[in-house]
Amino acid sequence: MSKKKPRPTPVPAERVAGLIDAHTHLASAKARTKEDVDAMVKRAVDAGVERVCTVGDGLDEAELALHAAHFNERVFAACAIHPTRAGELDEAARTRLAEMAADERCVAVGETGIDTYWIKHDPDRTAPLDVQEEAFRWHIQLAVDSGKALMIHNREGDEEMMRILADSPQPEHVMLHCFSSPLDVARQAIERGYVLSFAGNVTFKRNDELREAVGLAPVGQLLIETDAPYMTPEPFRGARNEPSLIGHTAKVVAEARGMAVEDLAEEVHGTFRRVFGV
Repeated sequence: MSKKKPRPTPVPAERVAGLIDAHTHLASAKARTKEDVDAMVKRAVDAGVERVCTVGDGLDEAELALHAAHFNERVFAACAIHPTRAGELDEAARTRLAEMAADERCVAVGETGIDTYWIKHDPDRTAPLDVQEEAFRWHIQLAVDSGKALMIHNREGDEEMMRILADSPQPEHVMLHCFSSPLDVARQAIERGYVLSFAGNVTFKRNDELREAVGLAPVGQLLIETDAPYMTPEPFRGARNEPSLIGHTAKVVAEARGMAVEDLAEEVHGTFRRVFGV
């Protein structure tokens, strides 16, 4: 019987200065204390990453994200309750999230949105669609009221997401994190002025259409992210991801846009500053 080949240990790509990780989960990647955060950020800085936005998918992780942003000047936070956990958005959570959104180190309300994947595959582990929609609309209003960007999670919810965004108050900036939708959704989103953020799945060999979407996004409407500890880019797919590995994604995105990775880093840095107001 042949043995499986051992997975290669993830290592950063060749260093490119000025990279940005627009969406990561430091707490889920086991960075919970100041020392943990500083160590992970140092590895990222050594790989050329200048700034990171860490995200909470529930109130507890949102608290950790905001703490991390106060721990380290290179880290910013996005705070919200994930759509699969939308049932947790009670009055106490709403009050606390409004306080978080007012914090200068919180630059986005997110991740919020629509996730029908688990409704179809395991409804007991997610909030029903009507609860998700109500929570999504509340987060949209919070982004408008706080003047912060809206950071969206969308998993198999294209139609619902676009409908809700179309008839809701309009935040100044809308970011579709880990963009994975078809090209027609990419075109609609771009036309509306939304920012598409691409993660490690853009490096997967089968995702030619996703790389085509990369080429559609105009300057100012594209970001890159790790979504760590998930979405580890090729050639380390399946291993734990972290911000230091974003150079692999940046290289593929730059190739899809027909530009040097150094120029992509500069473009993305400018978009990050504008969208998140930093």
